[in-house]
Amino acid sequence: MNKPLRRIAIFCGLLVLALLVRNNWLQYVKADSLATDKENRRVSIERYATPRGDIIVDGKAITGSVASEGADYKYKRTWKNGEMWAPVTGYSSQIVGATQLENLEDGILTGNDDRLFFRNTLDMITGKKKEGGSVVTTLNAAAQKAAFEGLGDKKGAVAALDPKTGAILALASTPSYDPSTFAGISNKDSETFGKLEKDSDKPMLNRALRETYPPGSTFKVVTAAAALENDIVSGIDDKTATPDPYQLPGTKTDLTNEHGVCKNATLRYALMVSCNTVFAKMSDNVGNEKMREQAAKFGFNEDKLDVPVRAAESVYPEDNEPQNAMDGIGQASNRATPLQMAMVASAVANDGELMKPYMVDQLRASNLDVIETHDPETLSQAVSPETAQKLQDMMETVVSDPQGTGGKAKIQGVTVGGKTGTAQHGVNNKEKPYAWFISYAKLSDGSSPVAVAVVVEDGAANRGDISGGGLAGPIAKNVMEAVINSKK
Repeated sequence: MNKPLRRIAIFCGLLVLALLVRNNWLQYVKADSLATDKENRRVSIERYATPRGDIIVDGKAITGSVASEGADYKYKRTWKNGEMWAPVTGYSSQIVGATQLENLEDGILTGNDDRLFFRNTLDMITGKKKEGGSVVTTLNAAAQKAAFEGLGDKKGAVAALDPKTGAILALASTPSYDPSTFAGISNKDSETFGKLEKDSDKPMLNRALRETYPPGSTFKVVTAAAALENDIVSGIDDKTATPDPYQLPGTKTDLTNEHGVCKNATLRYALMVSCNTVFAKMSDNVGNEKMREQAAKFGFNEDKLDVPVRAAESVYPEDNEPQNAMDGIGQASNRATPLQMAMVASAVANDGELMKPYMVDQLRASNLDVIETHDPETLSQAVSPETAQKLQDMMETVVSDPQGTGGKAKIQGVTVGGKTGTAQHGVNNKEKPYAWFISYAKLSDGSSPVAVAVVVEDGAANRGDISGGGLAGPIAKNVMEAVINSKK
């Protein structure tokens, strides 16, 4: 063979070798990632080739599937009371994909999860069509309805937990949206999704998990905890030696109170009428480092809290002395999600033990075989049992005492602990305040079946902390009653 032909043969051989390497790389090394790539159209076609499994609340499906108008997609997702449940389920859309539980548990719902391999193999042998599994949530339908209807046409959110386990009982956000309206692939579905995305009221924002707010005076529960845990105060009924007004450290700025006689007030009285001066001074006495440590024990500054949807990080910041004093009353750069403040109330109700929030109880195959069950998990010991008892004592005074700001959360025959809050925001605090209320219910046997946090964004009320009790307190009461009644 002459030299030119030999070169051509070697070059062709190298091309064949490169083709073989590339083919094997695609078939074996990259096969899994290509098969699950969101840009692979076959993935979407397979996702909607069979009826999707259901998301379950109180033993009943809140989702379904119907025949689709799409040529490639046989079935599309439907929801029952979609607006109410969207903050829990997220959406599953042929045109834009999926979010939240619909996305995180997609493998179970479509039946493609590796843990369903044996079940799918049996179905293939017997000729049975492949079916998706189900996601059993911890949600309480009555509590969710009370939360959603309580918020009504107001912007806001509700998070409710079982203090003993961390199970999420309600997760409401308003305004909301119906995922069914863009579950298909038509032009109308696309237009609907586009309008929702551009809506200035942000109906697709899950305010309970993904929005952070200044927690206002509800955070004073955390500041009280820090003061008790660090021996800044000796007892909840001892005088605190606090002036009124209180000059913020390192400044000439005086902090005042909206109401109450707060000069030298006791810790119990200060929480009951929400004295800014007492808790700002207390936060300064504790110091920024220890305030951050205490807040972290309640769940603040945790950027990877998955329930399984990831919650936004609630932040107690590193701050200078005057800012730290304001952080201690839930203002300045202090930010929290409604879920986070429900965690604060939950830890207090559970004698200081903070359980990790979760909203998926079980994953099941189509034949109801249990694939996975969630075991409750302790996140931290937020405060000692002794401190928790003192905090309960004070929070219960907020609701039971005629001077307390939380009287509208009273429930007949039930002990309720609570804390109101009205958080200022906007340039020079010109915007309407956020109305907050956190609470827990305690039954006659000493058990606490529910802790709640409510925030109402468009609180048309005075700037006193009492407005949180007036707007958010009744919603919390209804949610707590719904949980208690559902257990009877």
